[in-house]
Amino acid sequence: MALEKIQKANDIKELTEEELKELSDEIRQFLIEKISVTGGHLASNLGVVELTMALHKVLHFPEDKLIWDVGHQSYTHKLLTGRKEGFDDLRKYGGMSGFPKRKESKCDAFDTGHSSTSISAGLGYVAARELQQEHYNVVSVIGDGSMTGGMAYEALNNASRLKSNFIIVLNDNTMSISKNVGGISNYLNGLRTTQVYSDLKRGVEDTIKRIPGRGERIVHQVKKTKSGIKQLFVPGMFFEDMGITYLGPVDGHDLKTLTKTLNEAKRVNHAVLVHVVTKKGKGYLPAETNPSKFHGTGPFDVTTGETIGGSGIDSYTDIFSKVLADIGKKDEKVVAITAAMADGTGLSRFAKLFPERFFDVGIAEEHAMTFAAGLAAGGMKPVFAVYSSFLQRAFDQTIHDVCLQNLPVVIAVDRAGLVGSDGETHQGVFDLSFLSSIPNLSILSPKNRWEMADMVRFAVDFQYPIALRYPRGEAYEGLKEFRAPIEYGKSELLYEESEIAVMFVGHMSFLAEQVREDLKAAGYQCSLINARFVKPLDTERIRKISENHRILVTIEENVLTGGFGEQVEDFVMREGIPLKVRTIGISDDYVEHGNVDVLRKEVGLDRESIVKKVIADDRRIEEEK
Repeated sequence: MALEKIQKANDIKELTEEELKELSDEIRQFLIEKISVTGGHLASNLGVVELTMALHKVLHFPEDKLIWDVGHQSYTHKLLTGRKEGFDDLRKYGGMSGFPKRKESKCDAFDTGHSSTSISAGLGYVAARELQQEHYNVVSVIGDGSMTGGMAYEALNNASRLKSNFIIVLNDNTMSISKNVGGISNYLNGLRTTQVYSDLKRGVEDTIKRIPGRGERIVHQVKKTKSGIKQLFVPGMFFEDMGITYLGPVDGHDLKTLTKTLNEAKRVNHAVLVHVVTKKGKGYLPAETNPSKFHGTGPFDVTTGETIGGSGIDSYTDIFSKVLADIGKKDEKVVAITAAMADGTGLSRFAKLFPERFFDVGIAEEHAMTFAAGLAAGGMKPVFAVYSSFLQRAFDQTIHDVCLQNLPVVIAVDRAGLVGSDGETHQGVFDLSFLSSIPNLSILSPKNRWEMADMVRFAVDFQYPIALRYPRGEAYEGLKEFRAPIEYGKSELLYEESEIAVMFVGHMSFLAEQVREDLKAAGYQCSLINARFVKPLDTERIRKISENHRILVTIEENVLTGGFGEQVEDFVMREGIPLKVRTIGISDDYVEHGNVDVLRKEVGLDRESIVKKVIADDRRIEEEK
């Protein structure tokens, strides 16, 4: 088996042509088998097998630098750098990451997890190389989906001034996660149909060069003009007009042509873009047919492609999807916005019912937020659904364009809290902190499925900026007997006792219930409060708690710095309220990949750890008396 011969970086260079053909098939079969057990990113990785092989044939690792945009398509790269054994524990706690990680291998040049960053990072490497007079190659691979993000164009603008080699590989599969949209997608569609241009250009140039004495000079002169050969056949050649040499389009599954083209690209003394056309999910029919489903998948049956497991219980996203669609039927001013995540955020349902009121702006969260602000200023009711970790990219626009003007934009913050296997780049554990710092923005979070539905309706009707925060996964079905109407800025008292009060944020309801049970079993009286609103704080409730409780425990799945608990603690201290506040959350650190239950235990966000801390606090209070 050819794959068995790959034990370390650069081993691929020793394979024969026949072994290389076997290797691509074996890699696909290996990935399908392993990901069917562990889950992971399948379709994107199946699409770049030959491209990755070609890159490894023309580059030398770890000296050369290969930077993957987003990084979810780096599985073949990991195989070709000797990490085959790591796939048994892919995305498990303590196991191999599903994304490039510098601490995992010297062959991983840059940690990634978000889109549209690779060209900027590559340019940084090129500048460092030139300043230190080194001689390695730098290649940034970016998908056409990531080219819908503005950061990519900021980097391209900078790259156009380079005087040394920098290779940008545009992996064009017509997809990001959802199907690509917008002008760049249409532009690339046109380029894909012009393979004849590449062949014609080469033939015309070769013919002109053969003119005795003048051929080379004529070709050079034609290339300098705006009406050069390329412009004759492909009008408005965007990359060339920026000063970036364009090679392609190239069949992304033709290893021989890919290798030849990449070697050509290495000889260019400035920035060069290689346009590679691939098929997402190639080699596995279910993934080819439904690449969105197999973008990030859980364990599945290899034969049928059907996902294994699942309880059938609606997720928080499902409930958001259904309720928003229902609201949309009754209110024609409600519009929905996604940044290339229609399926993941549950907006596909709204899109099918109201296509004229649904906007997929591509991987462009910054634009999405300001676009929402414009819609709101124009009299509509925009709902921007976005993953917590991707909302970070639109922080400035949230401050400057939405909240400064106090516009009624609903920010539906999906995948909040720990998300598990995707790791540090995707954990949604910062949103409460950075959103809480913004004036005019209210933040609320539901305790269960029923409150989720109520909060979606409340948020859409709210006349000012508001963020609705909810996690990945099944909606909690406990505490269903408590469904008081939502009142702005007010918490919900679930159980009223004394001594210790537990106040939780959103989906930490299940954990707060467990903590209360254990404290009562240990002989304590314990009240339970659903915060509902992270901002504004229910200060009246906090004052009331201090009258007959000595400890207030806050529980949130967010970093402690700037989070809900810290705000409560700050209020208690400033007001001189006689109450000990024990904040439970995530310490000042990044949380790696792994099962969410395992991660919660590791960060001390589990019932046993919390109860121990609270009892220890109470004993200290008694000793101080």
